[in-house]
Parts: sequence; C-alpha cells; structure tokens
Amino acid sequence: MPMTNAAEYLERTAARVPDKIAFSDASGSLTFGQLLTRARALGTVLAGLPGCKNAPVAVLTGRTVQSVAALQGALQSGNYYVPIDEQMPEARMRRILTQVHARAIVFSESSRPQAERLMDCAPLVCLEEAEKTAPDDALLQARREQIIDLDPVYLLFTSGSTGTPKGIVISHRAILDFTDWLTDFCGYTEHEVFGNQSPFYFDTSCKDLYQTLKLGATCVILEKKFFALPLFLLQALDQHGVTAVNWATSAFHLAASSGALERCVPHALRKIVVGGEALQARYVNMWKRAIPEADLYNMYGPTETTVDCAALHLTRAYRDDEPIPIGKACRNMQLLLLKDDLTEAAPGETGELCVRGSGLAAGYFADAEKTDAAFIQNPLCPDYRDILYRTGDMAVQREDGNFYFLARRDGQIKHMGYRIELGEIETALYSVDGLHDAVCFYDAMRDKIVCVYAGNLDTNTLAKALRTALPKYMLPNVYEKLEALPHNANGKLDRAALKERFLHAQS
Repeated sequence: MPMTNAAEYLERTAARVPDKIAFSDASGSLTFGQLLTRARALGTVLAGLPGCKNAPVAVLTGRTVQSVAALQGALQSGNYYVPIDEQMPEARMRRILTQVHARAIVFSESSRPQAERLMDCAPLVCLEEAEKTAPDDALLQARREQIIDLDPVYLLFTSGSTGTPKGIVISHRAILDFTDWLTDFCGYTEHEVFGNQSPFYFDTSCKDLYQTLKLGATCVILEKKFFALPLFLLQALDQHGVTAVNWATSAFHLAASSGALERCVPHALRKIVVGGEALQARYVNMWKRAIPEADLYNMYGPTETTVDCAALHLTRAYRDDEPIPIGKACRNMQLLLLKDDLTEAAPGETGELCVRGSGLAAGYFADAEKTDAAFIQNPLCPDYRDILYRTGDMAVQREDGNFYFLARRDGQIKHMGYRIELGEIETALYSVDGLHDAVCFYDAMRDKIVCVYAGNLDTNTLAKALRTALPKYMLPNVYEKLEALPHNANGKLDRAALKERFLHAQS
C-alpha cells in the first residue's frame, strides 16, 4: 500500500525488525521498537494539548537519539516539527517561537535549563516524562486520519536576508518522494550503517534520518568534535563499521587535505554523498585513491527543494583542476535556467537555476511576500498553475547534459555546510551598542566571513556581543575596523569598494 505519511517509515520498520538498533549516539542507542514506543507516548501527550493539531511543535534538538524520538513523536501526534538547535542563542529561539506560534516545546532533560527560559513562549513537554504515558491508539489514529500527504512534516528555519529567519515548509509527499528516490539512486539497503554528521535542525540530516527509518538500517550519530579532528573521525567510521555518509563538502575536503586518509582508511565505507559547497576534484581524487571501490555522489539543493534537487554519481576520473558539475535533476524534479527576461537560457548560456517538481516547499511560513517572490509561476507555462522556485544560483548546462554551478546572484552564501544570508549577520551587528556601520562579505578563496565595521568598540567586544545573537556557524571569521565606511553618491554604503579592497588584500 502506498505511503502518504512519513511517520509510516518508522511504523512499518518497527513491525518488521523491532529489536534492531536504529540510532546510536555517544551515550546509548534505541531499537526501532523502542523508538516507536517513545514516539507514540510523546505523540499522545502532544495530541492532548489545546490547539495542538496539524500545528508546529518546536523541538530542542541535540546530537542524540532522544532528538530522533522527539521529532517522530511530533509526527505521531498529527503535528509537524520545528527543529531548533538547543545551543542557539535565546534571542533567536524566541524570534522563531514567536513567529510560528508553537503549540509546544519538546525538550530532553539535558536541555531543561534552555527550555525553562522559554516557558512563556509555549507549553513545555519533557520527553523523558512524556515517555511514561501509555499511548492512546484511538487518539493517534484519529489524528493520523486527518493528515494528508500535502501537510507539513517539518518547518525548518534558515537565515533571512532582512535579519528575520525564513521558515521553510516541507510536506510529507516531498519527503516520501525524495527518500524513495535517494534509496534508488544510491542503492542503499537495510545493511547500511550511516555515519551522521548533520544536526537535526539542518535539512541534510533528513538523508540519514529517513533512509534509516525506511530501510531498517542503523545510524551512528557521530560526535561533533570528530569533525574538527579528521583522523579521529576516520577512526570512528572504522570502529563503527560505517558504510555510508551524507556529509557537508567541507568535512569531505578536510579529511583529505589534512592527510588523515593516508593514516586511516575506513574499510567498510562504500557510499559517500557530499553537498553544500563546490566539490573540489583534487579531494575527490584523494578519496578515490584511498577507497577506490567506494561510490561518490555530489548533491545540490537548497532547503526549499527538500534537501537536494540535483545529483551526480562520479563515475569517471576528473583532473585536479576540473570543475565538477552538480549533475542532473532528481526524480520528479526539473531544472530550468532562466535569463533576466525570464526566457529560457540555451545550452551553454548562463541563467538563474530554477526548480519545479514534487520536492518544492509549500513556501515560507507566514510570509506571503517572500513566498511570492521566490516561488513564481513558470513563465514557460502560462496556461495553468505551475510553480518554479528561483534558487538565486547562476548556472550553465554544458554539452554533457550536466548543470554546473557558477555563483550566487545575491548575498546568500554557503559556509561550513550552512546556507547563510549575510544580511542577517549585518542585522545582528547593528544591534550592538557602539557600532556605526558594518558590511559583511564572503571570502570564497579562504572560506571565511569578513566583517568590516566602524564604531566605538574593539573587535573582541564586537565578537563577544555577536556570540549572544548568532549561531556559531554564522559568526564572522575576520574583523576589519575602519574610522569610517565609504558611501557612494546615493548615500549608501559602497560595498563594491570595500569588497575590492578587503577581499583582494587578503587573497
């Protein structure tokens, strides 16, 4: 029977292999049966809360198996989850919770201090306490019957160009289509052991999460510290018998550039999927030499397209200086290149990459203006409703049929595997007392965020203030203080002059 709800992955697998280890972390593990039991107990508690019906449930997440249980509990209750990094600054948490009007905040005992500071935003539900509740099968079934495949699975917040995070709504149908395609494309089986990198508030984690739930595979949640220590990371992969990874490109690059691959080869690893930044051929070649039998895949996609919308299986050799394409469209997705006049770019012409298909988000939560700007009527199909997502990425389709990423057309960047709007960083900068002007740039050559500012405070004070307002991955890496920032004839900050000066000076 075809699936219509992403919660069915866990239910079907738990019925088939209840005693198999599903997820493990540094402190323990959960079988599929245990995971379902905990999720249904939490689901019963959530379903009993006033107004908690097909509504957003905030989940404070860490790198734990408990986080997985909490996310699935939200789905069992007939709601959708809003994953929030438990280490995120409180001010940003509050912006998100206020924006979505969360009906509940689910937390684990380990994050109780953070949760209790947010008790004025929504009712608090402790996962460990909820797990003592007997599941109400009739209530959960009633809620399930009211959910269709176009309803949301999750609401994920990314950086916003105006300083306000954007909430991206992804449906059950989108997750089901993407998960089923990924299984087929990569040839995943129930024997996989996934080595998870991505935190559960990051869309890439859906690959590990839903492949594990669908197949009855095992997912090892790797400790964050390993990704700054490449040799220990590779040793952990070997120790756990990891067969497949879905990593940010930066982690893949670091393992190769550090020389760790020459000292430790994870012998069970056979499937390597990367995405987030441009993939460098020289590092691909290092991995190929270390594990020639492994399959490598390059993935591309903004969060608005349900993780990925393009993919490439690297089946041929590449020169060290050769650009690697982002590939071709995933199943039931289509890539289009549109010129500035919204006509289609010819093969070999540059255009903005636009996407259509079942993986498109339902739009931005409670923001019709941004939704209408990014999700547009397909100009090549004026006769009926056909929505395209404008990625803001410039690309070209070459003779091999593959698409090649070229550049961003706005202030959005990819850094450390995260999509970041520089405007959100600038908004946070302007909230700091003593700052007069500020501009942020991305130094792609060094993969660093550069902040140029003027004001009555030193760089240490400014950096300390930002740490209370932004997640760690959004913090500038370089600070440059000037007496005053230049302005153009229109009275606006002369960004071009500043970028020319500081990016060239540091290249």
